[in-house]
Parts: sequence; C-alpha cells; structure tokens
Amino acid sequence: MPLAEDVVDAPAKAQIETFLDQHRLVLTACLDGLDEDRARRRLVPSSTTLLGLVEHATFVERVWFDEAITCRSRQEIGLEAGPEESFVLHPGDTVASVQEAHLAACTASRRATAGLDLDDLVHGNRRGPLPLRWVYLHVLRELAHHCGHADILREQLLAAPAGAVPHVPAGDR
Repeated sequence: MPLAEDVVDAPAKAQIETFLDQHRLVLTACLDGLDEDRARRRLVPSSTTLLGLVEHATFVERVWFDEAITCRSRQEIGLEAGPEESFVLHPGDTVASVQEAHLAACTASRRATAGLDLDDLVHGNRRGPLPLRWVYLHVLRELAHHCGHADILREQLLAAPAGAVPHVPAGDR
C-alpha cells in the first residue's frame, strides 16, 4: 500500500484512496494483540468499545460504498437501520471475525469505486445524488474521527492492568 508521501504527485483520486486506506488499516489494527475481553471493554459512558468501533467502520463502508453506489437498501444488504445499532456487538463477534469483516468490506469498497471518477454521482443515499469525491471525503472524516477514538481507547486499555475494569459513573451506564 502506498503511503501519503508516495502519492503527492498522483491524481486526486489516488491521493484520497491512499488516505482512506491508511485510515482503514489504522482502525483495523487498533485490535491487534488485544484479547476478546479487552476489545469489548467499555471505557466511556457510551457503549463505544474498540471492537464496536471496527464493527461500526464496517457498517460505514457498506453504507457508503454498497448502499450509496448500488442503490440497494440496508435491509437488502443486511445492515442495521442506523449507525447507533452498528456499534452493538453480537455474542459471536470476535477480534478476528470483526477484523476480517472490516477488511472484506474495504476490499468490496475499492472494487465498487474502481471504475468511478471523483465527479461521478452515486444515487443510493438519502441526501440524493452525491459526487464520489464528497462520499470519499465524508468517509475519510468519519474514519479519522474514529481512529482518534480508537487511539485513546487502546491507550487506556493497554495502561490498565489485565482484568481491571475502569470506573464508568453509574448514571452513565
């Protein structure tokens, strides 16, 4: 995978795709080396967990690069109705399965956009037709946001002794 420095003189689409891919990999890698308990551990009043962030990123990929491009409904794709539900973990979710699903969704996203130009319109979003450029920038913003969350949560997890559960105020649970 090229680095940002490798695409300085590349066309805009290659530049944006490189930044997207770097953020995708950073988010997936936030789970590397964590056991299942730590990956699921809540450290903040919301239900956000590292495993849930990567689960949500998979939802984001499928909404923006499947629903928006193919115009299939979320129900047809097998997605949750909204982003809040996409953080919810299922009993069978594991670090390996969530990472695998995220990487597969990213691969599908690359395939879906391979033949499109930045100014091509995608028609399957509730906002109406949107240029691919806007979709890319929106997803990049979302990934950057969640990479920041993941970085902080991972730092907290690694700093806590194994088995320790950080205090989350009772009113926020």
